Amino acid sequence: MFALHIHNKVNDYEQWKSGFDAYDGFRREHGVQSYRISRHAADPRLVCVDLDFATRDEAAGFLTRLETVLRTPRSQALLESHEQPELFDVTEARQLR
Repeated sequence: MFALHIHNKVNDYEQWKSGFDAYDGFRREHGVQSYRISRHAADPRLVCVDLDFATRDEAAGFLTRLETVLRTPRSQALLESHEQPELFDVTEARQLR
């Protein structure tokens, strides 16, 4: 499995989350199998998203599509900052409970 790790600083989490949710179909159509959203404990405007893909090619191909989404006026209005997404090879995932 491969994961794209995305690090954003959002202006308003609830508005950002509404925009994120609007792209569920888009993510599904482009190979995203699952995702996790995490917020920084000290600054909840810092949001990390991990998108999981079956293959490296799917994850890498999604990067171009993601950059298109991030350039939309709505995304620009919701994000204070956005770091370059990073591609990770997930070598182990285990749920202990």
